[in-house]
Amino acid sequence: MNSLDNRRVLIIGGSSGIGLAVAAATADTGASVTIASRNGEKLREAAAKLVGAVDVAVLDTSDNSLIELFFRQQEPWDHIVVSAAQTKGGSVRDLSLTEAKGSMESKFWGAYRIARAARINDYGSLTLISGFLSVRPSATAVLQGAINAALEALARGLALELAPIRVNAVAPGVIETPLWSDMSSEKRKTMFEDTASRLPVRRIGQPEDVANAVLFLMTTSYATGSTVRVDGGAVIA
Repeated sequence: MNSLDNRRVLIIGGSSGIGLAVAAATADTGASVTIASRNGEKLREAAAKLVGAVDVAVLDTSDNSLIELFFRQQEPWDHIVVSAAQTKGGSVRDLSLTEAKGSMESKFWGAYRIARAARINDYGSLTLISGFLSVRPSATAVLQGAINAALEALARGLALELAPIRVNAVAPGVIETPLWSDMSSEKRKTMFEDTASRLPVRRIGQPEDVANAVLFLMTTSYATGSTVRVDGGAVIA
């Protein structure tokens, strides 16, 4: 396993949820952590919760000029994690084309832009966050499954193109994050309980579960082109 002590780690989407958990885990290892997202205020609030000096960077994954400028101005990174995404749920026939394109724009093309512009040291890593729907389709989330599958295919291809930089994906299942905050607390509780009852692990995932997988991929120098599922057994249930 490779140490993250004093390594430069950039977490895009690091102000909440899975990204924030990854930031906390990497900061605890002694890494030099920068969290990035579109909202400066949320970034500063998140950084205040983390151990040590954590830098922040306002970065919009939909703005290619801003992305390219950011990486030109920065020293190469040792590890980059892309967790930022906003996608709409719903069936193909219910989602408007504008909503569908917006979801693809955010999660797939956002990661693509980062991968294209990022400067990463040789033998460093790039980790993308996809999702278990890539291999277990849902009739009400067809687009999300397709986007996740595209991200995982992108990671495999980039592992060849960018070598010796390592590129991997982590595919979470249902994770308790602010993603579900639009649901009422009662509806959310019922959904979590129903989901947990069908999983072999009998619980809902936490952001820290995904962060453990990200750290594994960052610190395991023999892992590239891989997708690690952290889904509580949802694919096999």
